[in-house]
Amino acid sequence: MNRETFIACVEREQEALRGFLLSLCCGRKDEADDLAQDALVKAYLSCAGYQDKGKFRSWLFKIAYNTFLNHKASLKPTVSIDEARVQSLPLGGDEGGLYQDLYLALGTLPPKERSAITLFYLNGHNIKEIATITETSEDAVKKQLSRGRDKLRAILKIEN
Repeated sequence: MNRETFIACVEREQEALRGFLLSLCCGRKDEADDLAQDALVKAYLSCAGYQDKGKFRSWLFKIAYNTFLNHKASLKPTVSIDEARVQSLPLGGDEGGLYQDLYLALGTLPPKERSAITLFYLNGHNIKEIATITETSEDAVKKQLSRGRDKLRAILKIEN
């Protein structure tokens, strides 16, 4: 993949990538932007090895997902919803905290469940694509989605 093609593909996918990372970062815009930048640099450095066998978006999201996991591994473990409520979202996370409860609830999920939920519901990827991005089996993705939905339902007090 040459530089011009890479730039065109990134311009097409950049907004979706930032939205994906914003969801994974539970509304922390600065953190999501830093991760997006890191992921784009990693993608650019490895674009010569990109095989046009699948979607560019899946390839880019896989890099972003791994960047997110590496970042999270260096931070403290997942917090409870009560602890998350004590921490306020920084200004500029999203329009007036519209999704604050969702971000707080997502923040309590383990990273793999949070990623599956985000990729499926917020980014529209199918189970097969999520399995490719997260390097897991389709059955594992289905379990992560099920567990994540159940936990979100309980946290957000949503009835079936």
